[in-house]
Amino acid sequence: MTALSLLYGGIHLGAVGLEPAIVGALSPELASRAQFGWAISVHIIFAAISVGLAPFLVYFVVQEVRTGAERYARLRAFWTKLFALCFIMGTVTGIPMGFMFGTNFGAFSEAAGEMIGGPLSFEAQMAFMLEAVFLGVLLFGRERVSERFYAFSSVMVALGAWLSAFWIIVVNSWMQTPQGYEVVMEDGLPVTQLVDPAAAFLNPRLPWMYVHMQNAAILSVALLIAGVAAYFVWKNRESEVWKTALQVAVVVIFVSAMFQAVHGDLYTRHVAETQPHKFAAMEAHYETGSADLHIIAIPTELESFTDPTADNLYTISIPYFASFLAEGDPTAEITGLNDFAYDPPPVAWVFWSFRIMVGLGFWFIALGAWGTYRNWRGGLTEDERLLKACMLSAPLGFVALITGWYVAEIGRQPWVIQDVMTTAQGVSPPLSSTEATLTLVGFVVGYLLLLGVFGYVFRRLIRKEGKRVGVEIDEDDRPDLPGVSADD
Repeated sequence: MTALSLLYGGIHLGAVGLEPAIVGALSPELASRAQFGWAISVHIIFAAISVGLAPFLVYFVVQEVRTGAERYARLRAFWTKLFALCFIMGTVTGIPMGFMFGTNFGAFSEAAGEMIGGPLSFEAQMAFMLEAVFLGVLLFGRERVSERFYAFSSVMVALGAWLSAFWIIVVNSWMQTPQGYEVVMEDGLPVTQLVDPAAAFLNPRLPWMYVHMQNAAILSVALLIAGVAAYFVWKNRESEVWKTALQVAVVVIFVSAMFQAVHGDLYTRHVAETQPHKFAAMEAHYETGSADLHIIAIPTELESFTDPTADNLYTISIPYFASFLAEGDPTAEITGLNDFAYDPPPVAWVFWSFRIMVGLGFWFIALGAWGTYRNWRGGLTEDERLLKACMLSAPLGFVALITGWYVAEIGRQPWVIQDVMTTAQGVSPPLSSTEATLTLVGFVVGYLLLLGVFGYVFRRLIRKEGKRVGVEIDEDDRPDLPGVSADD
């Protein structure tokens, strides 16, 4: 039974009064939040690959057309197939999330429908269709259209992917920093009515979130490309195709990781100004006053994982540096979580997610610098440790991206629209605990199956390319890692 079947079946049972009782069912709010969080955690992988891979495809296509080199044709063909796969998977995992606005968050949809409807329609009719049409040309038109039109198609695919991300982030950023609206009563219910669409769409959070997200996607894909390229180079040092991919990827990793660190610092100050409770949760800052930045935080007891405070963590901190990050003043007073008039977000999720994201960011800078230096000095493909590091780091960009998204989304709780509507108020009133829990289980199972399908197809692409490179990929074919035996 599909997740949507479970969803509509649960609603039908509730409507006719035949809802079965489930012991331990989650509250409608918690189950709905978990369901949407799980769906976006899976969907964002495919969306990020599409967004981050698009500039690489443009580069490979333009270089192929300009030089006629076989290595660029091979790279274009391989990564276009992965792009198409992620486009399909992104569509399959993304469409149900649109239904969740009505089934799980009906009150939010009714209150904010005027704001969210337009951008989501633009995303579907403008960006999605543009991307879909020209992706067909990119997949099947190499010998059927002129070289100039083929290169133009790659640019249109990239434009479609980036426009799609833009309209989605317009909605999300407005929920973080809403403006350009007024609350009016319709049929006895408060709804947000747009009075200045330009101000609403171009809200203060939009440029920060869009730039940070797009660059994170590029960085994640560069790590993926470096990992795949390092594997093929590790197995066949004579592969000019994958040497080229590795050279491009390590430079992009270094540049994008450095940019992300600088931009992230400025972005943090914007968050501290517009969502101070989120900033306080990022540092587990409970008491108002100047705030230290915890570089390393180690729980001293198991309970500390779910309740991180300075009292139950072993920390290596920079005194007053969190205050400096927030306002550029080390003595600035940061409002503690205890002094907000509403409940704080789940601090542990925000605190640890932020540290995972930042910690991985420093590793990406180091890996990019290492690879760029070896590429400049020579010996990039001969450095065994670097190749293994690239292979192991291939999925880590998506880990950093997802944890960063957790900071952005979980950190604004309890608000679904900042200072306007709480998440609890946005949940569909008729939704029961049983219905919400059943659909959560259905989505977890269904999306796990989709991840399995993606992994299977991607592995087939790797195996097929491996044969062209002269590499036979067995089930146990993996690099020898220090301290890991073949039986592990």
